[in-house]
Amino acid sequence: MKNFLSEFPSFDLLEKEMKGISFPEYREANGHIHTPYSFSAFIALDTAFKMAVEEKIAVLGINDFYVTDGYNAFHKGCLINKIFPLFNIEFIGLLKEEQKKGIRINDPKNPGRIYFSGKGLDYPFQVGWMQRRQLRNVKKESQVQIKAMISKLNKLIEREKPALKLSYETIKKEYAHELVRERHLAKALRELAVTQSSSGEEQLRFIENLYGGKKSKTGMLNPAALEIEIRSNLLKSGGAAFVEENENSFLELRKIIKIIIKAGGIPCYPVLLDDASGKCTEFESDPEKLCSSLNYLGIECIELIPGRNDFAILKNFVDFFHNKGFIITFGTEHNTPEMLPLTVTTRGLKPLDESLKKIAWEGACVIAAHQYLRANGRQGYILPDGNHSKEQMKDLINLGQLVIEYFLNKYENEA
Repeated sequence: MKNFLSEFPSFDLLEKEMKGISFPEYREANGHIHTPYSFSAFIALDTAFKMAVEEKIAVLGINDFYVTDGYNAFHKGCLINKIFPLFNIEFIGLLKEEQKKGIRINDPKNPGRIYFSGKGLDYPFQVGWMQRRQLRNVKKESQVQIKAMISKLNKLIEREKPALKLSYETIKKEYAHELVRERHLAKALRELAVTQSSSGEEQLRFIENLYGGKKSKTGMLNPAALEIEIRSNLLKSGGAAFVEENENSFLELRKIIKIIIKAGGIPCYPVLLDDASGKCTEFESDPEKLCSSLNYLGIECIELIPGRNDFAILKNFVDFFHNKGFIITFGTEHNTPEMLPLTVTTRGLKPLDESLKKIAWEGACVIAAHQYLRANGRQGYILPDGNHSKEQMKDLINLGQLVIEYFLNKYENEA
């Protein structure tokens, strides 16, 4: 498919066409959602678009693990629903030195493991043959681990119900697209429990027996919570079906960053920030040190999922990095079975304040400007060597807002 931005007017014509039209100070933006192409609360993309329209989300970003398979459908759906699309991707990498030292990055349970995003990738997605090979190998290794987990689950199931069995092919066909992930296994296992008996008590007993007799805290009436519990009890470290990832399942961070830049994107560090007790990981506990670490890596873009953070802690953190000149975006992930609103809020559904919304809007505008420039053969925010140009920031915010408003105005008039 052709990127709609490649047909947009030049900057001078954009300014001319939008002259006299007043823009709001900010709009609602959500720069990070997962889709059914990795794992998502959304069974279908149409659900996400419908919610976005209802909640007046102007900008939405796809952010699947390892794959860009959903880009075509996302691009088409955004245009139909008059939502400006951001094309992103997410990886899981490994910092071996931090792992040896027991330093947690942005995974609260696994030292050294790092989640990492690319923002504003070229659409259609393109990388060199080496990067394609690296992506293919990582995806292949992840599925080797998943198949080993299914084998372990089947051994547990056989003890309880010899006639029942999970199949990788069936799970992929019914619940996934390209990649099967742990959450797909949890969903398939919960539905297997439902099909094996009409009695809720027997269904729950089946699950608890797989837990080794441990009682469920959720029961069968809350499917989303039960799938999270299944994953925690059986598929995570210490669980009876857990399989540790091979190191080949992870790319080195420098390789991840190279793939992102090669694909035209902006390297972006996803911040975990505080947990329910107010604590942060070792890597994130000191904002000054975190800022220095990210600068050393050539990263000046961060994203947060405010729904898991305390408002006051988030506010102080965002203000600090905003003053340092970072691009900052917010999202909701929707990477669990639980269906939450697309409107970004902090922990306990506490709304963002005007300042936070404006900062998030500016971040979305920078990425929109970057995509516009790239679609028209320009360099965008990232320079070829991966370095950033801070002087561009204000101009990019203004350009991005102009591009988004032109898009919204154009498609509104064509409706």
